[in-house]
Amino acid sequence: MKARFSRRYQAALLTYLKQGSEASLQPAHGMGQHALTAGLQTLDIAKLHERILITQVLPGQPPGKRARLIRHAGTFFTEAITPIAKIHPGARDAAVHLNRIVEMLSQRTVELAASNLDLEQEITQRKAVEAALKKSEHHYSQLLAQSDRLQQQLRQLSRQILSAQEEERREISRELHDVIAQTLTGINVRLAALKKEAAINTKSLDRNIARTQRLVEKSVDIVHQFARELRPAVLDDLGLIPALHSFAKIFSKRTHIRVHLKAYAGVEQLDGNKRTILYRVAQEALTNVARHAQASRVEVSIQKLSGCICMKITDDGKSFSVERVLHANRGKRLGLLGMRERLEMVGGKFAVESAPGKGTTIEAQLPLGKAARGDR
Repeated sequence: MKARFSRRYQAALLTYLKQGSEASLQPAHGMGQHALTAGLQTLDIAKLHERILITQVLPGQPPGKRARLIRHAGTFFTEAITPIAKIHPGARDAAVHLNRIVEMLSQRTVELAASNLDLEQEITQRKAVEAALKKSEHHYSQLLAQSDRLQQQLRQLSRQILSAQEEERREISRELHDVIAQTLTGINVRLAALKKEAAINTKSLDRNIARTQRLVEKSVDIVHQFARELRPAVLDDLGLIPALHSFAKIFSKRTHIRVHLKAYAGVEQLDGNKRTILYRVAQEALTNVARHAQASRVEVSIQKLSGCICMKITDDGKSFSVERVLHANRGKRLGLLGMRERLEMVGGKFAVESAPGKGTTIEAQLPLGKAARGDR
C-alpha cells in the first residue's frame, strides 16, 4: 500500500509542478487522505517528498528555477499533510518547520549532486582526452612503423635497380665482346683473305663472299636482338599487342614453352607509359617462368573490367611462396617487387597467387584513361 501511495504522490506532485501557478491543490489534499489510510505520518511524507525532489524534479535545472520548484512543491506538501494536522493539532506547526528543513536539505542535496555531476563530467572528459592521446600515440606509432617499412623497401628497391642495371650492362658488355667483337674480327679476317684470293684464285671467291655475308647477317641479327630486349621498336610503331605477339613468338622459340595470348583491342588506347609498363610486366613474368617455373604452357590475357584494364599471366609450372619471394633481398633482379612498383607508380594494382598443382597467376590492373573510357 505504501508503494502504491508513493507512485500516486509522485505522479500528483509532478503534475502539479508542471501545471504551475494554475494548478489545483485538491490532488494534494487527496494525497493526505490516502496517507492516513496507508498509516503514514508526516515524516514519512516528508522523506518521500524530498526523494522525489532530488531524483525526479531538480536534477538538470538551473539554480534559480530549483528554488522556485522547491517552494512550489512545499505548497503541495503543506496541503498534503493538512488531513494529518487536523487529527494531530500540533502537527501543523511541525509540518511547516519540517517543510523548511526539507527545502533546505533538498537545495543543498541538489547543489551537491550538481557538483558531483560536474565532477563526473570533468573526469569523463579527462578520460576521453587521455584515451584520444593514447589512440593518437598508437596511430602515430603505426604511421612511423609503416614509414620505416616503406623507406626500407625503397632502399631495397634502389639497390635492386642499381644491381639490375649493373648486371644488364655486364651482360651487354660480355655479349658485345664475346659475340659481336669476335664476329666482326672474323669478318675482317675473311675480308683480308678475300683480298689475297681475288688476286690469286677467283674460283673460291663466291663461296668466301657468301660466308662473309652470313657473318654480317649474324651480326645484324644480334644487334637487332639487343635492340628488342632494350626497347622493342614494334611497341612504339605498332602497339602493345603486336609487341607481345612478337616477344611471345621469340620466347616460345627459345624456351619451347607455348604462349597463348588473348588481348582486348582497347588496351592500345592507354597512354604510352602504361602500355610500356604492361609490356615490361609481361616480359619479366615470362622470363621468371622460363627461369624458375618449369612450365610447358603460359596463358596471357588482357581484358577490360569495370574502370580498368586487367592483364593476367598464368603458367602451369611449380608453385612458390609468394610472401617469401616478395620480402626476399634479391639483388640481381627486380622480380615481383619491380612489377608491383611499376604498376603502383601509375595508380595500378598488382597481385600474385601461387598454389601447388595450379601454377602461378600474376595479375596487373591499370586504371583506364579518358580515351579508353569512351571505347566500346
